[in-house]
Amino acid sequence: MRILFTGGSGKAGKHVVSYLLAQGHQVLNVDLEPLDHPGVDTRIADITDAGQVSDVMQSYANLGELAPGTGVPRFDAVVHFAAIPRILIRPDNETFRINTIGTYNVIDAALKAGVRKIIFASSETTYGICFADGARKPDYIPVDEDHPTVPEDSYAMSKVCNEATARSFQARSGADIYGLRINNVIEPHEYATLFPDFIHDPDQRRRNIFAYIDARDLGQMVDRCLATDGLGYEVFNVANDEHSVDVTTRELIETYYEGVDQIREMETYETFFSNRKAREMVGFAPEHSWRKYVGATAK
Repeated sequence: MRILFTGGSGKAGKHVVSYLLAQGHQVLNVDLEPLDHPGVDTRIADITDAGQVSDVMQSYANLGELAPGTGVPRFDAVVHFAAIPRILIRPDNETFRINTIGTYNVIDAALKAGVRKIIFASSETTYGICFADGARKPDYIPVDEDHPTVPEDSYAMSKVCNEATARSFQARSGADIYGLRINNVIEPHEYATLFPDFIHDPDQRRRNIFAYIDARDLGQMVDRCLATDGLGYEVFNVANDEHSVDVTTRELIETYYEGVDQIREMETYETFFSNRKAREMVGFAPEHSWRKYVGATAK
């Protein structure tokens, strides 16, 4: 597929772009910073400027596309990851503005250019736990896509707003628009630098509902969404199968989630950030458990 990818120079984006290239896709990266990756051109553009987004959406991806002499080809899909990635980087109102206007502009331009498959990055933070003031427990476990999304911070608010924007665009267009509620992204090198501490201090992972997503498995999830047509509008939790600490799910419940409703039985190390919907609807099958890369002392 010929894919326009926004935010491909970021922490998650660069790994997803690499994965998509390995599957044979062609990718044009749209970002404010270039991506140093063979075979990928970067178009420097500001997603909050509707004119720039519209121009890129209907442009050549690289100089090689001039050769056939048949005009500008259409993108088969758009993957939208560009955003201010969390609170406390930019002022709160700027975080909200950039993320919401940027998403509106990208989806609007894609549909007007005839694109019928759009995948956008939402967030684990929509559930209101990650950036809560103080400790916040989920309403029930495991957390699935039906869990209420009532956050209190500007970043998560922007992601909830983006989901409403995407749903509205899909209702009018009938295109496939899928949102990914992405959990804490872990790059391959971070297993060695971060996970030993997680093993000794599980409390560090409470705000992420003890979950994570390997950046390469996130690439697989995007690719599975690209390959799955006809779902209309859907949102998916994206996390690895197991939680990110070396404690059983039952022990975590006893320590952190006493009194929280458990809606079904869970496996010994099953993530609280349920990926069951992604598995069943698009065939997501995570391959990179942290236990492959870090010595564990599982009971």
